[in-house]
Amino acid sequence: MVNVTEDGCIIPSVEYQYYLFPAVYILALVIGLPGNLVALFVFAFKITPRTAFSVYISNLALADIVILCTLPFRIHYHLNRNDWVFGDVTCRITGVLFFANIYMSICFMTCICVDRYMATVHPHSYLRMRSPWCSLVVSAVLWCVAAVAILVFILMGPLETNADQSGSHSCFENFAKNEWNTRLVAYSMLSLIFCSLLPSIIILVCYPLAARRISMIKTKTAQRAVRVIYTILAITLLCFLPNHVVYLLHLLRRIDVIKSCSAANAIYNARRVTMALVTLNTCLDPVLYYVTTSHCKWDRLKMTWLCGQIRRSRGVYTIAMS
Repeated sequence: MVNVTEDGCIIPSVEYQYYLFPAVYILALVIGLPGNLVALFVFAFKITPRTAFSVYISNLALADIVILCTLPFRIHYHLNRNDWVFGDVTCRITGVLFFANIYMSICFMTCICVDRYMATVHPHSYLRMRSPWCSLVVSAVLWCVAAVAILVFILMGPLETNADQSGSHSCFENFAKNEWNTRLVAYSMLSLIFCSLLPSIIILVCYPLAARRISMIKTKTAQRAVRVIYTILAITLLCFLPNHVVYLLHLLRRIDVIKSCSAANAIYNARRVTMALVTLNTCLDPVLYYVTTSHCKWDRLKMTWLCGQIRRSRGVYTIAMS
């Protein structure tokens, strides 16, 4: 059975998405959820004194956790061959939380980038503004803006999608043209500019500048920091930038700037792959928490835990011998 869009293009049948998305989402849940929960606990409650860096890391972990909590719904959706059975309200809530927190993740990664850039390239200015209060205010503003945008989107009513000949119900895809004209174009353009392209440009500019400054310091610590920076750049290029570029093309397609059916099919396929890639960021972030945080007492926390285990083992042994 062939599905056709409103402008006459055939929607390609992409069987691999029914296996790709569940596999990636399950991997993200298994690795990303415990990693982000541990990171949130450590950076929010164990790291003292609190710094701007730890505040941004905590918020990044929280954004990743929100994304991961929506994945069970999306796993069921794709395993059910893209047929949504949980109702329109649940679709709106989980869908908007999923996409909004992807943008929140890139925003907090940008905040971390700027914080590290200032600490490295402008250390004297950074010493005067490194109070965590500034980062707390920035984080609160970002969450408030996201909350308002999410609430308005949800309260605007049911989402209309193009009718599927198989009778299945889509969730956050295949929107009708009316939805794009009345709701999605404005949201898409604002999020693309301010939450996708601009943060990516800041990361791709600030981190190389920081790496250039650090590379002038001929120590093992400095060289390790340079490798970490390039790792972060690689993750940005792998997970976020492809999604942003493809979403820009997707937006141009939906507002009829791109009219070719062959181009539309290529964008449709690329959108699936890049959405899977951007979700993988949630299981790569915990690695960054460990690698990039020189001031974090991970080793001390680990040794404290090990010592506690040894003391408890000795206590049990002493009781057993007495």
